[in-house]
Amino acid sequence: MLLILKHFKIVKPQILLGLLVLISLGGVLAQNRGLVLAQDQGERCTNRTRLFSIADHPVWQWTGLSTVFYKSGMAIDADGAPKAYHPKPDDIKGLDYLENAGHPGNWWGLVTDVVGNPVIQKSEDPAPGFYISKTALEDTTKAETDPRRYVDSSSIPYIVLPAKHSAGAKLGDFAVVFNGRNGKIANAIYADIGPTNKIGEGSIALAKALDIPSNPRKGGVDKDVMYVVFPGSGNRKTRTLAEINTEATKQFKNWGGMARLNDCFGLR
Repeated sequence: MLLILKHFKIVKPQILLGLLVLISLGGVLAQNRGLVLAQDQGERCTNRTRLFSIADHPVWQWTGLSTVFYKSGMAIDADGAPKAYHPKPDDIKGLDYLENAGHPGNWWGLVTDVVGNPVIQKSEDPAPGFYISKTALEDTTKAETDPRRYVDSSSIPYIVLPAKHSAGAKLGDFAVVFNGRNGKIANAIYADIGPTNKIGEGSIALAKALDIPSNPRKGGVDKDVMYVVFPGSGNRKTRTLAEINTEATKQFKNWGGMARLNDCFGLR
């Protein structure tokens, strides 16, 4: 203000007084405009219900619709990729730590034989010598020992939802995921089930699409990833990338698209 007075010291007092009034009024208007924007933003996302929280991440549902959304980080799930896991002692060849597929007696992430031993891919399979890694979503037209039965993390963008906390979503439903750090957005399919106490996980392909470090061993991010899931949108079957993009884009647009995403996650 002192600079303004000094600059206009030769101006008539009446003009200077008017100028000061305009400056003061402009500041008030700017503050009011910010308040209106903030209130408007909140009002546009009040039509929601908090379903539950997992690890301090609230999961919301849009009232009157099945759509659910949440914000968390993203861990990287290698399951379904032909080279996800490799037998010891060369398990370092696998994309992920073998421990993430289970242990003797409980190989939850691998296809096993009748006595519980993990099945190794043969010469005609995509990655001979590697274990067959499975996902919860399967192509049931293929044999259980065919690696192609499962959703390939390295080529298909998928999300993982916690067991017993899918908020009504079924395997094969569609989703849209947004990286708040760089503004990138990607379509996805719900293809795997994770621990009940963890939320925020996606495939290698999804991480790459969002420009998130995609190495299952050391990649991922701990925050700023927004997920919008559309329960009832799928048919519980595996889909091609083209089908995922078409269906997820349609669901996202019907929900309100980027405008609603901006409102509900405070991105404005």
